[in-house]
Amino acid sequence: MLDQNVAAEVLNRAIQTGGDFAEIFLEDNTNSYVSMKSDRIEAVGTVREHGAGIRVFEGTKAVYVFTNDTSREGLMDCAAQAAAAVRDGKGCRPVGFSRWNAGRPEEIRVLPGDVAAARKAEKLRAANAAARAVSPEIVQVNCGFGDVTQDILICNTEGVFVSDRRVRSRLRVAAVASDGKENQTGTASPGAGMGFEIFEQRIDPENCGRTAAEKAVTMLHAEACPAGVYPVVIDGGFGGVIFHEACGHSLEATSVAYGLSEFAGKLGQVIAAPCVTAVDDGTIPGEWGSTHIDDEGMPTSRLTLIENGVLVNYMIDKLGGRRMNMAPTGSGRRESYQWAPTSRMRNTYIAAGRDDEAEMISTMGTGLYAKSMGGGSVNPATGEFNFAVEEGYWVENGKILRPVRGASLIGKGGEILLRIDRVGKKMTMAQGMCGSSSGSIPVNVGQPMIRVSRIIVGGK
Repeated sequence: MLDQNVAAEVLNRAIQTGGDFAEIFLEDNTNSYVSMKSDRIEAVGTVREHGAGIRVFEGTKAVYVFTNDTSREGLMDCAAQAAAAVRDGKGCRPVGFSRWNAGRPEEIRVLPGDVAAARKAEKLRAANAAARAVSPEIVQVNCGFGDVTQDILICNTEGVFVSDRRVRSRLRVAAVASDGKENQTGTASPGAGMGFEIFEQRIDPENCGRTAAEKAVTMLHAEACPAGVYPVVIDGGFGGVIFHEACGHSLEATSVAYGLSEFAGKLGQVIAAPCVTAVDDGTIPGEWGSTHIDDEGMPTSRLTLIENGVLVNYMIDKLGGRRMNMAPTGSGRRESYQWAPTSRMRNTYIAAGRDDEAEMISTMGTGLYAKSMGGGSVNPATGEFNFAVEEGYWVENGKILRPVRGASLIGKGGEILLRIDRVGKKMTMAQGMCGSSSGSIPVNVGQPMIRVSRIIVGGK
């Protein structure tokens, strides 16, 4: 993708005014999609992005410039613009490149780009038919399949010269149930770092369709959720979005390095219940948030964040590491060449525990079982969050009585972590897109079933 001699010229231009580090991130990205609505294929398309970004450091200051002109002249001009923002730095002496390819082509059996759109459409039709067969109350089904093939090259003045290929595929189903007066929507959207073989190994389109439709129908007939402070059992998979948002972002150098996190300066301190161990792991083969290298060219890692309730690590990118005087953890990520990287999560989850899932509910008294979580918001500085429950059930005397809707969970990350009193035995993951200061990136969230002894439940 880039000649080493040209890369060296560009990096030298970028540091000519005193920068003490320079980096090139070059990307060629192909994104294909097929969508279906009202029983008809609605859109088929392919989008290609190509470009490069050049970043220069001067101490703890950073300059980022990007371009879609990746010719020698285009890159040299981009480097000159970055250098123009640096004055009187101490400079650096570039290290000779150590070239390698991080890609593992054997991991992808069927490149999505080699699959005809008609085959992809067949999967959507199967999901659509299965969803509509659940109930006559299903009035609309929207399905989509998207895949990404991203080729990148990263080189810098520290001698990094590494290339990689990343492939991801994802199916999305949204089913709408209606009784003529109101509507409810159920969703399913599994994905993985895989090619079209995902349908042989991970995804059953019909099951996805049924799952989305059953969720919509159940919530259509649900009563309003009572409001108050109750124990809450949160199921595995996407239930992990609460840890991701309410705690995970507060453990990124993006917040910690500026003192904008409730967990800043708390390494080695107890921040969660003893039953809680949390991990951010970018090394799991085939997972949605996995990469062979991060977007700064570092090999990815498995990072324990919380161990038996004790905070043991932050997620740190290169610039965040300079500000914190700590080593990077392979956590630098970005949406594309148009974004400078920063510290981000990958596959972040609460690890499996030892508690029986049925016992969590049978001993909780009166409260909420949150089977499926929706979206929400959080303030990383305070940890305060508010999350919608997509599918919930009311529990009385340890027995699930009825579905409830309109529930939300409100709290503060640091407090909720200490109130987790049960962690189940089976951890599962779910896929999402996470937005932050370096754009939108694919992440896995996950956990076993957990129980929070008390939390504010929003409802009626």
